[in-house]
Amino acid sequence: MQALDTSPMPDTDAVSPVRRARTVERLVRGQPTSDGAGVRLTRVLTQDLQRRLDPFLMLDAFGSDNPDDYIAGFPDHPHRGFETITYMIAGRMLHRDSAGNEGLLQNGGMQWMTAGRGVVHSEIPQQESGVMEGFQLWLNLPAADKLRDPWYRDVQAQDIPRLRTAQGVEVAVLAGHSGGVAGAVQRDTTQPLYLDLHLPAGSRFEQPLDAGHNAFVYVYRGELAIAGQSVPAQRMAILANDAPSDGVVLEASADTRALLVAGRPLREPIVQYGPFVMNTQQEIFEAVRDFREGRIGGYA
Repeated sequence: MQALDTSPMPDTDAVSPVRRARTVERLVRGQPTSDGAGVRLTRVLTQDLQRRLDPFLMLDAFGSDNPDDYIAGFPDHPHRGFETITYMIAGRMLHRDSAGNEGLLQNGGMQWMTAGRGVVHSEIPQQESGVMEGFQLWLNLPAADKLRDPWYRDVQAQDIPRLRTAQGVEVAVLAGHSGGVAGAVQRDTTQPLYLDLHLPAGSRFEQPLDAGHNAFVYVYRGELAIAGQSVPAQRMAILANDAPSDGVVLEASADTRALLVAGRPLREPIVQYGPFVMNTQQEIFEAVRDFREGRIGGYA
C-alpha cells in the first residue's frame, strides 16, 4: 500500500496532454431510492450498468439538509465480495464494524473498506441538523480476492493528496494517479482512478486514461462539456471506449464540481444478491447461509 502524500498542494499543469479525447457514450440520470433505515439517496450507477462499468458496481449520491432524510443512517448490515468507498462532502458519519474498526468520517474525508470474505458494519450520522452530503462507490474484487481478510482505512480530508493545475482546477486524488500525485489508495488489479474535481468557470482539465479502462464522470455541481457534449448537474456521463483514445478533456463554463472515476475491468461473472457480490449463484447461496449462521463478520 502506498504511503499518503501529505505535502502542500502543488501548483502544476498536472497531466500529460491528451491527444485523442474520449467522447460521451451516453448520459445517465440517477434513480431516487432509499437504503439503510430509510436514508434518501440517488443511485447513479445502477445494477444494469455493472458490466458496462466493470469493475464498478454502484455509485450512490446522498445529500440533504433535512435530517429526516438521513438521521437513521445505515444500521448493522453485511457485505461480502467487494470494496466500499465512502467520500463525505459535508457532515459526519460514524463507522463501526465486526472486525473491530471504528472511525468518524468527516467533511472531505474518505473511508475505504474491503469486505472480502465478510464484514458487518454500521454507518450512523453524528449530527441532528445541517447538511449531510457525499458518495458511496462500490468497487468489485477479483475472484481470487473475494474471500480475503477484511480491511479498513479512514483518510481524513487533510491527508488526501491534492494538486492544483495552472488553470486553477483543484484535484483531490482519492485513488490512482493524477499529475504525478499518487492517491490515498492504490489497487493493482482494478487500478481505480477516483478524482474529485473543483473546476472554476472557464477552466479545462485533462486526464490520461488507459484505453482499456472503463470510465465515467458524475457532475454534482455546475456543468461540464466533454468532447462538445454538455453534461449538466446530477448526470453521469459514461465515456466511450474508443480504442485510439488516451484520455478525457473536461471544460467548465461555470464553477463546477465533478467526480472522475475509471478502472480496469475484471471481465469476470458478476452475481449480486443485495449486499453480496460474487461470481456464481452457488457462492451467493453460501454467502446467505454463512450470514444466517453467523459466519459473516467474524461473529461466529
